[in-house]
Amino acid sequence: MSRKDRIKQLRGLKAKALLGGGQDRLDAQHAKQKLSARERLDLLLDPGSFEEMGMLVTHRSTNFGLEKQKFLGDGVVTGHGTIGGRTVFVFSQDFTVMGGSLSEAYAEKIVKIMDLAAKVGAPVIGLNDSGGARIQEGVVSLAGYADIFLKNTLMSGVVPQISAILGPCAGGAVYSPAITDFIFMTKGTSYMFVTGPEVVKTVTHEEVSKEDLGGATAHGSKSGVSHFTCDNEIEVIEGIKKLLSYIPQNNLDEPPTVKCDDPIDREAKELDSIVPENPNKPYDIKDVIHAIVDNGEFFEVHEQYAQNMVVGFTRLNGKSLGVIANQPAFLAGVLDIDSSVKGARFVRFCDAFNIPLLVFEDVPGFLPGTDQEWGGIIRNGAKLLFAFAEATVPKVTVITRKAYGGAYDVMNSKHIRGDMNFAWPCAEIAVMGAKGATEIIFRKEIAKSDDPDAALEKLTDEFAERFANPYSAAERGYVDEVIEPNQTRLKLIRAYEMLENKVDTNPQKKHGNIPL
Repeated sequence: MSRKDRIKQLRGLKAKALLGGGQDRLDAQHAKQKLSARERLDLLLDPGSFEEMGMLVTHRSTNFGLEKQKFLGDGVVTGHGTIGGRTVFVFSQDFTVMGGSLSEAYAEKIVKIMDLAAKVGAPVIGLNDSGGARIQEGVVSLAGYADIFLKNTLMSGVVPQISAILGPCAGGAVYSPAITDFIFMTKGTSYMFVTGPEVVKTVTHEEVSKEDLGGATAHGSKSGVSHFTCDNEIEVIEGIKKLLSYIPQNNLDEPPTVKCDDPIDREAKELDSIVPENPNKPYDIKDVIHAIVDNGEFFEVHEQYAQNMVVGFTRLNGKSLGVIANQPAFLAGVLDIDSSVKGARFVRFCDAFNIPLLVFEDVPGFLPGTDQEWGGIIRNGAKLLFAFAEATVPKVTVITRKAYGGAYDVMNSKHIRGDMNFAWPCAEIAVMGAKGATEIIFRKEIAKSDDPDAALEKLTDEFAERFANPYSAAERGYVDEVIEPNQTRLKLIRAYEMLENKVDTNPQKKHGNIPL
């Protein structure tokens, strides 16, 4: 064969690989309102930056006639490219090839790019669209999944790992995305579950659809498995790009900084009146966040899940921050099982990747009730406490209103290494609310009174005047400064500038034992 013929042969093989499972199957993919594996990568990566690896790989199984069904690439497209000029490693599962089922060779391709990502120090993005393990390969396929799970685990906290679920993801396949840092799902076209509706019906006699069991809405609002629920694949891809703009390449890097055109000393006068005079009335903590951060931009994570806690990414003076905030507009901002776990997970991600933390606190305590106690609020609330106490990145808290009881301690108080703790003049830092405290402390006096209701009201007002303020905490140094709300942006920017070179360490150990 001549040199010219060899080049022609190579081009023919590459052209064949680009078709995946063939044109008919590509058409079927499009008919389901889904993009192909390569179309997804074209939209995700900077134009012309993709360098494919393993394009000519095929499986090596001869069971059940598989030797007659070979496709170049074997059902997954892998390689590296750039997003916004920054290197990323990617794999995109191809449902047109044997339903995207995972084989031994397929798994080896994914493991190879994960190993390279760890060496280079760059994020890994997985675009998942697979029917699961290739049954014909038996335990070899299962071993491939386990190899990937191990890499996910060892790379956790080393490089960011992002998963997009763009089709089916079932059985053992769900555990790789579950270990990664963030999961995106699309409404109507993606789902995740350990066992499908048929198995559920057989075992529990429940009848449930794929969407209700493991669709994007279910996992975005009920289970919390998915961090971002998107209307379509384009929205997923844009979301991944935006997420990457806030986070570093690896655990030794600093988060990216962008040019800030929002004045550092911009006053937000609306904050002076945003907290209602009545301490029992709600307000939206997101309005506070938008008023303070650069150009009002806040990229929320887990928006539909545990809405009494708000988490997400933003910037102050161009520098990335992770925000954790109680939401008084939902369940009064109380801490419960789901919000505690949501917050803890986010805090630990930020700490692993050197992203400073900004806490907005307005918390009346932990949610009472048998459901919470029997569900393990003690253990789960302790996760949030553990995460904040363990974190060594710069940590700044602003108490906007209530900081009651153990929840005051948990929400990045000075006592668990909060670096700078500010309070607004309307802040109430106490063991509990004024009325509840009065009923306990003065119960004998109230009982003996001719008019118990009037006595309770009078004593409650006196107690609130004395204790429902930030000044007792400020006197002891638990609050570094009581500030006017409109000055919060400037105070925070100066605090983070001061903390820029902060160094803090934890005792030498293999790892802590977070109360899982």
